[in-house]
Amino acid sequence: MGLKRRSKKPKEDPEESGQNGTGIVLVKDGVQREVSVAELALSNTLSLEALVRVLSRSEAIDPDELLEEMEKVKTERFRTGLPAGDDGTAH
Repeated sequence: MGLKRRSKKPKEDPEESGQNGTGIVLVKDGVQREVSVAELALSNTLSLEALVRVLSRSEAIDPDELLEEMEKVKTERFRTGLPAGDDGTAH
């Protein structure tokens, strides 16, 4: 009985295997575009910052009250909280 040698599986290209961090695939006018998780996170961050600026300018929210509320949410979501930066804000 001879030993059979296993053939090595070629490594998959991450882009071809769909493991490139694609968060979502958008289709507009029949054109498909993959949007990465990093792009989604950045878009979300920019949108939230713009919203906070508008609400703060219109005095609909108090920036200090918003920071306090963010700390409350952080402690509700994370039992031990997130590590604080030098300025005391969560990162």
